[in-house]
This record gives sequence, structure tokens and C-alpha cells, in this order.
Amino acid sequence: MSSVVISTRVRLARNLKDYPFPCRLSEQGRQKVLQSVRNAIKNSNSAIADDFSYIKLSELDQLHGVSLVEKRLVSPEFISETEGRGLLLSKDESLSIMINEEDHIRLQVIKKGLALEEAYDVADKLDTLLDENLEFAFDEKLGYLTQCPTNLGTGMRASVMLHLPALEQSRAIGRIAGNLSKLGLTIRGAHGEGTEPKAAMYQLSNQVTLGISEKAAIENLKSITLQLAQQEEQARERLCADIGIRDKVSRSLGILRSALIISHDEALSLLSNVRLGVETKQITELSEEKIDSLMTAVEPATLSASLGKSLSPHDRDIERASLLRRELINQ
Repeated sequence: MSSVVISTRVRLARNLKDYPFPCRLSEQGRQKVLQSVRNAIKNSNSAIADDFSYIKLSELDQLHGVSLVEKRLVSPEFISETEGRGLLLSKDESLSIMINEEDHIRLQVIKKGLALEEAYDVADKLDTLLDENLEFAFDEKLGYLTQCPTNLGTGMRASVMLHLPALEQSRAIGRIAGNLSKLGLTIRGAHGEGTEPKAAMYQLSNQVTLGISEKAAIENLKSITLQLAQQEEQARERLCADIGIRDKVSRSLGILRSALIISHDEALSLLSNVRLGVETKQITELSEEKIDSLMTAVEPATLSASLGKSLSPHDRDIERASLLRRELINQ
């Protein structure tokens, strides 16, 4: 199942009782919220406190800010306005807390593969740790109060990142998306709402947060994920019986190992083809983890940030090709 499910993410939205929502919060209020959340982690007497580093968004350059979005560690909206915002990030980047985004607190946990229960367990412990030092805005009938009504209740958004090349090729995604909406789920591009899917990467997440428990939402998402993964695996068997598809996979690896210049979209498309080859055992010298890391490394801002300088689109395409050759040619 790991070949279909790339990663799991659980995000919780929380607000502090005695402060207006961030959209109506003064600069002084924002600073108080920032300090309160930082102190809640720092003074928690938990080992997890030492694992976090703090990033003041107003001191973060745009290149590294966009790279955080590309890695799915923060939202595009979060870096669009930097004043009075901060980020707590764990060393391995699996835990992050956005402060003063749409809500006072957006904490998220990312795990590899299908690990919904494990990710929620970590998020719940972090949530409890914060709740011990902060007073959240909560209503007995409505649950956790959030700026956007669609997050009322649990305040939880759980999602899985899926690689669905066979279902995409068979044009089944549209039908599947319609059926999922009836089950309280949505399927979108890898970066969520408003993004188009690239490299056959899709994000499946829960839509309903009110009138349902976190456990029920997790169980529903897991059940549908397993069904969707099974459909993808069955579709792959049919797809990869075609020698034309197997040839496409081989050619994709050849291009990645030899190209001197390559665009972002082409790199993602070719890496998706190669990942399909790895998943179906056509390619045995590479791992899914290797391909996943390269998909992040070739992102425009992340690539430039790794080199420590801004690059023109043309130079970026050259550096991207160089990176891919270096990482794949001897594998």
C-alpha cells in the first residue's frame, strides 16, 4: 500500500479564547499570541519543546518562504503576509505550528505512508500540551471555534498524498471525485484547494468537521484510502501490461539521467513515470523514497534555496537537470 500512499498529514486549527481571530487582531495582539504560543511550548517541560526552532516570518526571505510552501510545511496564505506571524518547526520537519495564519494556531503532523492514527496521536498530544498552557475558544455545541465556519467542530483536516498514475491515465479521477464528495471527502491537487494535480499526485482529505468525532473522520478517510489504493493497484496491472507504458517508463529514466536542461513540469512528469516503474518493480535500482525526495528537491524555490541563491528560470532548468543526473546516473 505504501506505493500508492506517499504521506499522511493531520492538521488542527485552534484559537485562543481571549483574542479576536487573526483577521481582526491588532499588531500588539498578534505579538501577544506569538509569545503565548511560544511560551506554551517552551514551558511545557516536555522533550518535544527542545525539538522546535522558531522562525519569525518577517525575517524570512521570500525564497525560503516559498520553499516551505513547496514542502507543504506552511500554506501559501501564511507567507503572503509576514508581519506578526511565526512558525515553530521541528528538526525533522514532521511537526509544524503556524501562528497567526487564518487561525491563531495551525498545528500539523506529517508522516510517511498511510499513518493516520499515528499522525493524529502525535497531533493530539501536541494539542493537549498547548491546551495545558493556553485556553482555547470552545463551544459545547459547536466545538472548537475557528475563523472559517467549515472548520468548526473538531478543527481537524486529515489528508493523504496519493500517487494515482493508472487511475489518472484511465480518466477515472473525475468519477471518483464525484463519489467522494458524497462521502464527506475531497480529492485535489497535491497542494490542496485551488491547485491542479501534477505528476499524478493527489491529496485526499476530509471535508466534514462538525458533528463528527476525530476518530470517525480518521476511520472514514482510512477506509476510502484503502479502497482507492486497491483500485489504483488493479488499474496498474492493466496499464503496465502495455509495452508502450513500460517503454515510457524506461525512456523517462533515460531522459532524467542524460538531460542537460529540464523544466519543473517535465521533471515532475518524468519522475512520476519513474515512480510508477519503481512501484511495479520494472525499475529495481531506485526506491520510492528516492523519487519522492527528488520531487521536492526539483521544486523551483527549494532548488534555488539549496544552492543559496536566486536563479533565473533558464539557469534553474540547467541546475535541475544537473541535480537529477547527479542523483540518478550512478544508481
